[in-house]
Amino acid sequence: MGEAEAHQSVQALATSLCSLPPEFVRPEQEQPGATTFHGAAAPDAPVIDMSVPGSGARIAAAAREWGLFQVVNHGVPPAAVAELQRVGRAFFALPQAEKQRHAMDPASGKIEGYGTKLQRDLDGKKTWNDFFFHVVAPPAMVDHGIWPERPEGYREANEEYCRHMQRLTSDLFEHLSLGLGLDKGAMAEAFGGDDLVFLQKINFYPPCPQPELTLGVAPHTDMSTVTILVPNEVQGLQVFRDGHWYDAKYVPDALIVHIGDQIEIFSNGEYKAVLHRTTVNKEKTRMSWPVFVEPPGELVVGPHPKLVSDESPAKYKAKKYKDYQHCKINKLPM
Repeated sequence: MGEAEAHQSVQALATSLCSLPPEFVRPEQEQPGATTFHGAAAPDAPVIDMSVPGSGARIAAAAREWGLFQVVNHGVPPAAVAELQRVGRAFFALPQAEKQRHAMDPASGKIEGYGTKLQRDLDGKKTWNDFFFHVVAPPAMVDHGIWPERPEGYREANEEYCRHMQRLTSDLFEHLSLGLGLDKGAMAEAFGGDDLVFLQKINFYPPCPQPELTLGVAPHTDMSTVTILVPNEVQGLQVFRDGHWYDAKYVPDALIVHIGDQIEIFSNGEYKAVLHRTTVNKEKTRMSWPVFVEPPGELVVGPHPKLVSDESPAKYKAKKYKDYQHCKINKLPM
């Protein structure tokens, strides 16, 4: 990859295009224009009101059947969400040179910072996405030197939002543990308790001249335990279910919860990590703010012993989370 290509963002590229460069055009079997299921028969991912009795059972059922659900009345103040979105939008409105000062340095082995998906994947294709990515908890892992000085209020907004994510994650873990017939604290204990790692990401998908041919993010499951995501109002998240791609419809004030690989492993396959992808829009910028909740790297994650028996043998190998990450990122055997 040449120096100019390495430093060009999709955001900058998008301002000068009338048609999509060929390296962004997905193979026909991956193009959202041809592979998205529309119509009255399209199912909607569950929307769960966390304030009503029985919501925990609904969360567990959605984790089994979908691997993705949306929650409302989740206790995260609208003002905290709005401020997180404000500072994220303001960061991406900064001059390119200022954003570039926060560029991630893959050669250093650090995954934090400002970056772009201009790098090709294994089949030579690129995705339509820029991002900013950093750890927000636990304090010992946070490097504020990576966080932007502008816009004003960025640090305060992210720290407050993270506190709400920690509380919501605790609630979700309790519901999901009980849904497996385990003690309510089983999942939190297995994933590291107070040492849980929270990574905040901002995804930026600028307007695209031919959105039906490309993707913002290619199909994948998340490595995390859970991912909790707030989108803007532009439709884009899609879920693979029963052999089809469906839109996860935008629900105002909802947070979207993805079940990640680590919960699938812990549950010995009872809960399903959701296969998902992201589409883009011709006229509008789509943004999303996912928080990835991960175990500490040295922690060994495997199926919970109470979920393994002669009738239900272990479906996954126990391994350190950092080793799991290495295998998945490098597409090595698990």
